[in-house]
Amino acid sequence: MALMGHLALSHAVNLFMARDFGAVGDGRHIDSPAINAAIEQASRDGGGTVVLTEGTYLCYSIRLKSNITLRLEKGAVIKAAPVTDTEGYDEAEPNDSRYQDFGHSHWHNSLIWGDSLHHVTIEGQGLIDGTDVLSRGGPRRGYTGPTVANKALALRDCRHVAIRGVSFLRCGHFALLLTGVDDLTIEDVDCDTNRDGFDIDCCERVVVRNCRVNTLNDDAIVLKCSYALGRPKPTQHVLIEDCEVSGYDVGTMLDGTRTKNVEKAPDGDGPTGRIKLGTESSGGFRHITIRRCTFTHCRGLALETVDGAEMKDIRVSDLKMTDICNSPIYIRLGNRMRAPEGFHPSKVSDVRISNVHVTDADSRYACLIAGVEGHPVSNVRIRNLYVQFRGGLTLKDVEEQRGSNPFFRPEARKPGQLGEANYPEPSAHGIQPAWGFSISHARNIRLKNVRLETIQPDERPMLHLENTRNVRISLSE
Repeated sequence: MALMGHLALSHAVNLFMARDFGAVGDGRHIDSPAINAAIEQASRDGGGTVVLTEGTYLCYSIRLKSNITLRLEKGAVIKAAPVTDTEGYDEAEPNDSRYQDFGHSHWHNSLIWGDSLHHVTIEGQGLIDGTDVLSRGGPRRGYTGPTVANKALALRDCRHVAIRGVSFLRCGHFALLLTGVDDLTIEDVDCDTNRDGFDIDCCERVVVRNCRVNTLNDDAIVLKCSYALGRPKPTQHVLIEDCEVSGYDVGTMLDGTRTKNVEKAPDGDGPTGRIKLGTESSGGFRHITIRRCTFTHCRGLALETVDGAEMKDIRVSDLKMTDICNSPIYIRLGNRMRAPEGFHPSKVSDVRISNVHVTDADSRYACLIAGVEGHPVSNVRIRNLYVQFRGGLTLKDVEEQRGSNPFFRPEARKPGQLGEANYPEPSAHGIQPAWGFSISHARNIRLKNVRLETIQPDERPMLHLENTRNVRISLSE
């Protein structure tokens, strides 16, 4: 009788305590059935807040509903449960994955997921922890047992979503995979994970604010516009502000140690941990603002479209970067075209970057702006830029990679080899013939009040231009 009385009181104020539905929170008992029961009851009652108090809740898939808030109070941990011979996560739903990676093509095989929902909030001071459980890739070949999850939180075709205050640790392929989610707010979130942090794909009206994202092995905050929904949908009207991205050893941002023992990401280059547009890019990037963000011990800003998306009206300002392991600024128009046959070519125009301060940057790849033959990057304005490169390279370093470095000058390679159709990354262009800016297949480029310098002498020239038109450069002393 006491339990029924407590439940009635909780309903009256739209609170649904997970423990009242059987959750234990001892780190041993599987609590996802109780949490899902609380969510179901809240949904039947027209919506409400499901509360997890202090404790460790071992869970398989948690299924969100519309008009639900999932609140993790201080000390509450949703811990991904290990897959056994008989228990696992929800199966990945059928979907066409020809035009994007497996991880981008499915949502239900996640620790927490929602599909076609509205008014969903995840909030609190708790932790969502996928350590040693959430997978970093796709399904294991030949495996027929219970499903392994590869994402912490995945939402598809949702609207009015807020994620506030919670932390994410070691979350597999994605901490957040948000596809077709409109009217989205991510605020005051800490994420320290082993692959992508926030993947915001085909989303409109988005705010990402005051977040810290550490991702040694993949991108931290990344906007995409894939074909995963089976239709082109743009990512547009996005604001990313006052965020920190980094590539420290996994887990060491949250624990405060910020160690740098691992020197390379899986692709062989330095720590990733950046803000990026791309790589999946079919629907279009429009009206994107990135401002007042810091990059530390990671790669630089990357603006990429390679699958037919138009990148237009991009505004970047007031960035601070230090200890950058590749191009501080990388703007790439490619021709991979992972999209339906006959899809329009990629396009980059109207990009504005201002007030960027970079120290201790790798100078192998310079700042790169690169289009392809017949499809130039156009109308880019960069002003008030300071970059301190490490320098120390020679002209011999550039020459020696010819024939020995498979990444050298991909546009000059034959079809089937590395080139405009391959994955875009500064390292794919090889050591550049200049240490400061390398611009190719571009037109109407304006660099104003740009100051570039090296810590060590570098034999290469500061600038390299190839197949460009109307490039104007104003350097400051």
